[in-house]
Amino acid sequence: MSHDAPPARGARLGRAVGANGTYSTVSGVVLLLPGASRWAPGPVRPLARALARAGGADGLVAHTVVHGGQASREEDARWAADEAVRRYGDVPVCLAGYDAGGRAALLAAGHDAVNCVLALAPSLDEAPPGAAAPEPVKQLSGRQVLIVHGTNDARCDPEASFRLAARAKKANRTTCRFEVHSDGHRLRDHQSEVVALAVDFVLGAMFSARWSRPVTDALAAPPPLGLRMPLASGFGRSLRG
Repeated sequence: MSHDAPPARGARLGRAVGANGTYSTVSGVVLLLPGASRWAPGPVRPLARALARAGGADGLVAHTVVHGGQASREEDARWAADEAVRRYGDVPVCLAGYDAGGRAALLAAGHDAVNCVLALAPSLDEAPPGAAAPEPVKQLSGRQVLIVHGTNDARCDPEASFRLAARAKKANRTTCRFEVHSDGHRLRDHQSEVVALAVDFVLGAMFSARWSRPVTDALAAPPPLGLRMPLASGFGRSLRG
């Protein structure tokens, strides 16, 4: 089968990073879903580089999903998961998104190949308590889910992601959420800690590795503790060497 089929609806996968980009060595795929603005990519680019460094030797490959504009980001995420399976075979897929890409990752999590979801400062249409039609969470069942949100995010309400995480936790115990105190929407002030946390979660979820103690504790803790876990300053400096 050719690995150069045209992309669907205008979306495409960016250049592969990690695992030397060779199909025979790939044992897991991370699909990075950027936010709505190309001028504010958030932590997506440094996360791609960090994943390649930390997981490349284990066969991890990462692709940025380039939004084509002809379909929703959720549809692009599902197409990208299909494309990852077509290219690399039956390997686990992680959907990792920021802003609008974070919402797309959560919504597209029901794809059969997806085993974990990472949502950074997700842009949600989460209704306030008592309102109708909240964001769905059923598709997160059976997936390992991490949401990260800055407490000073003025663009995407961090309480919306907390409410979604609280509903998701009822149906899916492997859901956790970290709060980055004093950081804003771009997660720029504590970017190194956010990236380290994301890498720790993804490698643990995709390769059955041991998570760091904070991630293990967050997954095990009952709500709201495991959904308001503070991200410690300096997180990641002692992880994996």
